[in-house]
Amino acid sequence: MARGEQLGRQWRIMQKLLSSRRGRSVAELSRDLDCHPRTVYRDLEALQLAGFPIFTEREGGRSLWSVLDTLKHQIPIPFSLPELMALCFGSDILKVFKGTFFYDSLETLFQKIKTTLPAETLRYLDNVQQTLHVEHRPYQEYGKFKEIINCVNEAAVKRNRLEMVYFTMSRRQESRRKVDPYRILFFNGTFYLIGYCHLRREVRIFALDRVKMLRQTAESFAVPGDFKLEDFLKLSFGVFRGAAQKVRVLFSPEIAGYIREKIWHAGQQLYPQKDGSLILEAVVAGTQEIKQWVLSWGAGARVLEPESLREEIRKEARAVLENYQAGKPATGRPLRKV
Repeated sequence: MARGEQLGRQWRIMQKLLSSRRGRSVAELSRDLDCHPRTVYRDLEALQLAGFPIFTEREGGRSLWSVLDTLKHQIPIPFSLPELMALCFGSDILKVFKGTFFYDSLETLFQKIKTTLPAETLRYLDNVQQTLHVEHRPYQEYGKFKEIINCVNEAAVKRNRLEMVYFTMSRRQESRRKVDPYRILFFNGTFYLIGYCHLRREVRIFALDRVKMLRQTAESFAVPGDFKLEDFLKLSFGVFRGAAQKVRVLFSPEIAGYIREKIWHAGQQLYPQKDGSLILEAVVAGTQEIKQWVLSWGAGARVLEPESLREEIRKEARAVLENYQAGKPATGRPLRKV
């Protein structure tokens, strides 16, 4: 049995005992958790060994399990034990943002809360933290952009316009811009600023690691009432935006199972084929990002339409083959963020 599954079940047992005034029987816990009574007994014993003040008493001819009232009152309001566990998981997930106010603020909050907790609760939370490990790759050293992230966040909250020097990867040049910061977006290992660019006179997406200079101005702005982030990103396969196009990709039977496991695009439609293959269909804003995604599946994916994307992938495949045959260095350009 997976350790994470066992801890998850024990959390639910603690939640039910903490919320019960009279206690719960093993039969009730077994029914609620959909597991064998012997499993519940083992979990209750494990919780007792971990130091939780769980006890049992006879009432009406049956044994009821309860938690001492002292523990119920030692957890600071408004946090319940399951909420503390969720906060514990959250702090581990955000470790990738160490050095930014996102992680530092949560870590400070968590440490303050832990100083008020009884020893048995702290021991159990330590077990929780040793169970879950979250890995983010690729990722950047976000601490290097701490000041930029803080400045953008403050400007977005205060509705103050930003002035910045931005490096555009595709043109390999810097430009000075004024931007109204609407939202901060974290996607695929990168922080982005979504806002109205006064130079281009439209809402654009900027990778914060390409901001070379940033200053918050005293000029204020208002986010248009009809701007909705969900609508803005709805057709994007990632963060790139372009002309809307219908894309159909055929995946081999060996790859189809992996495609069914996840939602790759909000508007995707999946069409299983008789031979076990699968067709994914979606309307996307530009094809640059989905092109890289299709290529990542190698020979297991084949674009059916549009023809323009089919031709782009043919060219890329020929270039890859030529590089290996001639032993030349790669000449293709990576997917640009903006």
